[in-house]
Parts: sequence; C-alpha cells; structure tokens
Amino acid sequence: MITYDLIKEAEFSPDRHVEKILGDVAEGDVTVACWEPGQISPNHCHPDAVEMYYCIEGGGTMRTPDGEVAITPGSVVAHPPGEMHEYENGPERSLLFRVRYGGDKDARLKEWPSNPEFQRRDIDNVYFGD
Repeated sequence: MITYDLIKEAEFSPDRHVEKILGDVAEGDVTVACWEPGQISPNHCHPDAVEMYYCIEGGGTMRTPDGEVAITPGSVVAHPPGEMHEYENGPERSLLFRVRYGGDKDARLKEWPSNPEFQRRDIDNVYFGD
C-alpha cells in the first residue's frame, strides 16, 4: 500500500501550474497538480497512456476536440491514449490528483497559446506531422 497526503504535497507557482509526481506505481505514476487562478495547460495528448484527473478543490474547464466540461470538486475525467486536451483553471486555486498509466507517459505538446515562450520539441513536430 502506498499513501499520500495531497494537501501537504501541494506546491503552487504564479509562473505556471505545478505537476509534482509523487511516485510510480506499476505501469503508471501518481501526481498532485496545483493550479493558480487562470493558468492554462498546453493543448496536448499522451499517445500511449491514459491520463485521469480527480478534482480535490477548486476547478476549471477541460477541453477536448469533442467539447468542454466543467471540472468541480469531485469531478473525474479520463483521457484515453492520444486524446488532445487542455485544462484552464478557474478563479481560485485548484488541487487535482492525476494518474497516468500505460506505455510511454510523455506528452506531445501541440500548442500553448497562454505561454509566449513555448516552442515545440522535435518529437512534437514529428508526432503532429509538422
């Protein structure tokens, strides 16, 4: 058995959201994700892994090519391998618990409009055919 205290593990930054991997479990990892108001993730996917989020406190909006859904405390969202998604935090701090499992858990970043310093890596350009 492995246990974590997500409140004690939380770390926030005004510069960008913080994803703190707490540990590896079998073919996955578990993370506490901490968001300040208005922070936005890159539009990305995990080609070979499932990514699941559980909202502990706060909330925002999760977007996929199929639409968007409000994330509130108690919400769970699961992204199958390869599904593009972007999270925009709401008006208060948010604490999310994330689980990724499957093959390569690395993200492929398509774009990050809220980050003017973002530049795609070569692996992202190859994945998206650019």
